[in-house]
Amino acid sequence: MLRIECIAIGSELLNTSRVDSNSIWLAERLGEMGLGFHRKTAVGDSRHDLRELFREALDRSDLILCTGGLGPTFDDFTKEVWAEVLGAPLVEDLASRQAILDFYASRNRTPAASNFKQALIPLGAEALHNPAGTAPGVCWENPDGYPGRTIILFPGVPREMKLMWENHVAARLEAHRGAPTSTLRMVFGSVPESTLEERVRPLREKHAGLDWTILAGLHHVELLARSGDPAALAAAEADFRREHPLDLAFVGPEGGIEDAVLALLGERGETLAVAESMTGGNIAARLTSVPGSSRVFQGGGVVYSVAAKAALAGLDAAFIREHGTVSMEVTRALAEGIRARLGTTWGLAVTGNAGPTEDKDGPAPVGTCLVAAAGPEGTFAKAFTMFGTRVEMQARGASWALDHLRRTIPEKRG
Repeated sequence: MLRIECIAIGSELLNTSRVDSNSIWLAERLGEMGLGFHRKTAVGDSRHDLRELFREALDRSDLILCTGGLGPTFDDFTKEVWAEVLGAPLVEDLASRQAILDFYASRNRTPAASNFKQALIPLGAEALHNPAGTAPGVCWENPDGYPGRTIILFPGVPREMKLMWENHVAARLEAHRGAPTSTLRMVFGSVPESTLEERVRPLREKHAGLDWTILAGLHHVELLARSGDPAALAAAEADFRREHPLDLAFVGPEGGIEDAVLALLGERGETLAVAESMTGGNIAARLTSVPGSSRVFQGGGVVYSVAAKAALAGLDAAFIREHGTVSMEVTRALAEGIRARLGTTWGLAVTGNAGPTEDKDGPAPVGTCLVAAAGPEGTFAKAFTMFGTRVEMQARGASWALDHLRRTIPEKRG
């Protein structure tokens, strides 16, 4: 089996502001070919760290895929360090230089002198044309002293990397293609990770031949199963749908609870409006991120203040003062009021306290989350207690509200 390693390069990948999505995308493409990483590393822009890591990778991997560090700036030196490690000079690739000139000419701009360092390629390596940018990639097969090794350098910009994979790299790996690996992704709503682990253990043990992973995020918990046998994945999915019909919200490679709610209401020809206090528009943003959501989602309001609750959902200010802004009575009235205002089948409302202090108009402890779903058969409400930061509680509140609606919508009307 081909041993493949990924090295994601860039100091920005070591803090919380940037996620390494490139290696995830590459892992998906490799999985489609029956291949996969045996190691993945993120490393900052340090020549010393890169030198050590590159030498280690040469000793343990047949194919090394690197992303990032091919640009024109002072902290882009991936090629330089690889050339140093392998004792090869950098030489200008004339086709790459001309591509840089053409790129800037098409935009009526003049390249800076630093741009041309991107045209320097290690001697013995091949430049890979970049149709979407100025940084060519590099394919270095059988470098001196390392027969059987292949090094491929991609730009860090995701669009450029993806085009380079499709245009230059995927075909080179066809000879190593194995049985493709498929992934069954199941999204579970408003079920804590530890609780889900207990509930699904019998089915995981029944389907022990699959490679299982459980992932907890702000919006939901995912259970992933991987296998080269599509029939085995289909059997597992059928069991989960049968034995966990309420907990299992969504199945698919992308999407989540909002997709499930929109699909369910769309199948029924029903519509939805929302009134959000604590979540501050999170629910509406998630719903409208789904293409075609306008067939179901009609709109709503961020009813953050007493005045907004009165003006947008039709609540009486005296009623709000009597019960408190964070109360089950007000939450139910918001769901019913926004439903009536927009003439929708369903109204969804959420109030609560995401902190950091108790709401003077509540009152309610920090972590309180109240949701209500108003529909043709009445209003159904539920209280949750949340933990985490303000942003985390707002995100979870949106998820729990959507999942409450999903669980409330009846499959049939009597």
